[in-house]
Amino acid sequence: MKLIKILFTLSCLFLFLTALNVNSIIDARSNSTPITNSNYTTDFFWEKLLPFQIYQDEHLLLGNPSSANNYKTNANNYLIIKHQYALSYNNDKGYPNWVSWHLDLSWKGNAKRCNCFSAEETLPNGFFKASSNSYAKSGFDRGHLCPSEDRDATAEDNAATFTMSNMIPQSPNLNRITWVALEKYCQDLITQDYELYIIAGAYGIGGEGSKGYTEHLNQGKITVPARCWKIIVLLKNGPNDLQRINSNTKVIAVDMPNNNSVKLFPWEHYRTTIDDIEQKTHYDFLSNVPASIQQYIEKNIDDLPSKH
Repeated sequence: MKLIKILFTLSCLFLFLTALNVNSIIDARSNSTPITNSNYTTDFFWEKLLPFQIYQDEHLLLGNPSSANNYKTNANNYLIIKHQYALSYNNDKGYPNWVSWHLDLSWKGNAKRCNCFSAEETLPNGFFKASSNSYAKSGFDRGHLCPSEDRDATAEDNAATFTMSNMIPQSPNLNRITWVALEKYCQDLITQDYELYIIAGAYGIGGEGSKGYTEHLNQGKITVPARCWKIIVLLKNGPNDLQRINSNTKVIAVDMPNNNSVKLFPWEHYRTTIDDIEQKTHYDFLSNVPASIQQYIEKNIDDLPSKH
């Protein structure tokens, strides 16, 4: 009986602490407004519930474009929140619908690129989990969405970018030339007093790798996308990021073909509008931004120069 009373007291204390404002308990990296309509499974409840809330606040500050959640029945729009980024996983395609992350200088450091590709072990039982060898001899690279170089403050951060849930099949010339050029542009921006909110993904079926046109890998378990897109919201460093977004906020959006001819043009050639990517993906980007501001910044192609 005494043991039962002790357990009951501890349970009540735990529930009380959970009910407190998360930002008053843990020093969050972002000063964003907490998102309160999260869908938690029992697994996530026991696996660092409070940090889960904080990382969601940072990496999904601008919205959850596909309304992903972590219900196990939602296999093709399954939400995974990591310290380093957030993503929507598509079980039928074998890769993420999108990956979303915040980038500023606090994420940068001297950790070495680990090249430690690994399966996404947090996926529920029964989900397809691509292995480090799933793209072997396919003619396609394991293309990062959240780049390794965006997460090198610690070895743990860098290793997180090598889980296969952060990878899509990319043509070698896209991954190694055009896509990486835009990644480096972003990494240069944060040295100039910018912080970035980035989301990237792919759509369509069929790409051209070093061995020609292919629609599926790994015995049909992984779809090869036709196009790869990225959206980047630029803000000068400061507090209250969501509230600082206005009609003058700079946004970069690109939509690139997943083939080896992509290298014929620099990344700037593939600039487009957020509205165009929304139409092609059926996602709702920047949904936490007021509609009047969305309407303006999502219809324009940025006029940023290649170098600042």
